[in-house]
Amino acid sequence: MNLEYFIAKRLITAKDYKSSISAPIIKIAISAIAIGMIMMIVSVATGIGLQQKIREKVSAFNGHIIISNYDNNQSEVTLVPISKKQDFYPKFTSVSGVEHIQAIASKAGIIRTETAFEGIIFKGVGTDYKWNNIKEYIVEGRIPNNKGDLNEEVVISQFIANRLNLKVGDAFNTFFMKEKGYNLRNFDVVGIFNSGFQEFDATYIIGDIRHMQRINKWAPDQIGAFEVFVDDFNTIESTGEQVYAQTASTLDSKTIIEKYSYIFEWLQLFDFNIIVILVVMILVATINMVVALLVLILERTQMIGILKALGANNWLVRKIFLYNAFYLIVRGLFWGNLIGISLLLIQQQFGIIKLPPENYYVNQAPVYLNWGYILLLNLLTVTVCFLVLLIPSYIITKISPVKAIRFD
Repeated sequence: MNLEYFIAKRLITAKDYKSSISAPIIKIAISAIAIGMIMMIVSVATGIGLQQKIREKVSAFNGHIIISNYDNNQSEVTLVPISKKQDFYPKFTSVSGVEHIQAIASKAGIIRTETAFEGIIFKGVGTDYKWNNIKEYIVEGRIPNNKGDLNEEVVISQFIANRLNLKVGDAFNTFFMKEKGYNLRNFDVVGIFNSGFQEFDATYIIGDIRHMQRINKWAPDQIGAFEVFVDDFNTIESTGEQVYAQTASTLDSKTIIEKYSYIFEWLQLFDFNIIVILVVMILVATINMVVALLVLILERTQMIGILKALGANNWLVRKIFLYNAFYLIVRGLFWGNLIGISLLLIQQQFGIIKLPPENYYVNQAPVYLNWGYILLLNLLTVTVCFLVLLIPSYIITKISPVKAIRFD
């Protein structure tokens, strides 16, 4: 029989346990651990979820790596074409980790309707375009069919559709400027997307790349740039270096981390915020548990003296109170996990908490629910609390049996 565990269990289940002086302090300690665990689970899940969702959105509309010409053009518009006849196209076999590569071309234009006009960038895509990346953002209609003959089908953002009073099935004129005059093209809206990413929604419409080739008088094998997708976003920087090394000296390659550095630097702040929340919550839970353990020890001073008088050593008595504290920690973790995971599941299913897309690039708080990090958070909390509680339990070694038995 484990004597320490037996005594600790009797203390916990004793009738006077709930009505003792330490009862309210113990409840506060359990509540602190529960609240701390809720905050940690929610902060990690929403922080990582937001990072992943924004990364997905940026890569869905740009790829992970962009291969283009070397030039001084800082805009999204293609000025000088490049040939599709490259060693790395249509399969980038020389670099491991590359999942897909697609050709695109873009050109600035002005949409003109009967009542309004709007500046846009037409992004031309071909048959190799990976529509699955943006399908989840299509809120109405469908994706264009660019696998057959050249047609006028395009998808536009909900932002542009609202500003120009356009809907699925409508047609509109677009003017593309050139050195002398302009080119006029008529397009049909077959789909509307809403990424929640204002920078994309306010700018892009997506259609057939052959329109751009005809307007620019390019050959069928001339395009504006290549978008490269990788298997693992965590390796994007190393893969980007390999892609750069394997492309011709006349071509430049840039990762979306470099292209949208201001976004990814902002995302890195979430890691710092998460760490701060974890440290603060564990610190609060630990302090409350230390106070609770000290009260338990003082409340059971006579019992400690009796056990020592009967021959119990200091470590045996300390383990009794550490078992007691461990029970309180587990109880707090149980309620914290139950409430925290429930909140995440509710948010994941119903999206109750909304976010302003102009500030956070998403319409609702995204959730990344992973049992691995939840387990790690629990183990971290138990380990830190248990190690810290060894310090106040040392007080037991200073308690004299004779004085303790007479203690009142």
